[in-house]
Amino acid sequence: KYFASCKNQLQKPMKLISFNVNGIRAAAKKGLLNHIEEMDADVIGFQETKATEEQVREVLFGLDYHIYAFSAEKKGYSGTAIISKTEPLSYQYGIGVPEHDDQGRSITCEFEDFYLLNVYVPNSGNGLVRLPYRKTWDAALLAYIKELEKKKPVVYCGDMNVAHTPMDIKNAASNYNKTAGYTQDEIDGMDTYLNSGLVDTFRTLHPDEVKYSWWSYRANARENNVGWRLDYFLVSESFMPRVKEAFILNEVEGSDHCPVGIEITS
Repeated sequence: KYFASCKNQLQKPMKLISFNVNGIRAAAKKGLLNHIEEMDADVIGFQETKATEEQVREVLFGLDYHIYAFSAEKKGYSGTAIISKTEPLSYQYGIGVPEHDDQGRSITCEFEDFYLLNVYVPNSGNGLVRLPYRKTWDAALLAYIKELEKKKPVVYCGDMNVAHTPMDIKNAASNYNKTAGYTQDEIDGMDTYLNSGLVDTFRTLHPDEVKYSWWSYRANARENNVGWRLDYFLVSESFMPRVKEAFILNEVEGSDHCPVGIEITS
């Protein structure tokens, strides 16, 4: 027992990263592989890969990671991937609902004591035309998470396409109920996740910090830090004591999003 205790004390925290790359092949031309090396994460979930599994593997070839990639039926659209230094016990593409799974929006990897769910949540679209579908998605995903939680805690990460509070968006008043990602329906959707036993790791550990993870390519938004916090790590309430830190890596470029992450203890 003594030696096991010493071993645990020496173990580094596990670093998990989420990164919407807005096209993994395009991101590779903007330094993605260097960013992966510098971040030195144990697991990275990518969203909006816009690539087939074969194309993802080609981009990431040579990295010391196990690679899992799920593509949409529509070429060059959506798509998710997970890379992990440790081989997961199991993995699943999709959430078992065909109307959602043909878009390649989610991958689940099972580790010894938690599930990692990496998701690219649907955008409600110009004119909010996809908002009804988005609400259907939110409900289906929450039901899926609750099924997973019957077995193990869940770490849910990804581009969730919602700024949850006015602190999470630069121009809250002018966007409220007008722009996809900041409507009351979408905010209510996030509230439902949090009221159902999930915890927003960054906001819990940094309750007063204003930091964004997405900026429009227009009007020098990133240079002026006119952004939104759209990327999150939510964890099962029982898992939160293991979350040592939550962070947003504003300095990492190559996409209109930046990576976000957490460090967890054994």
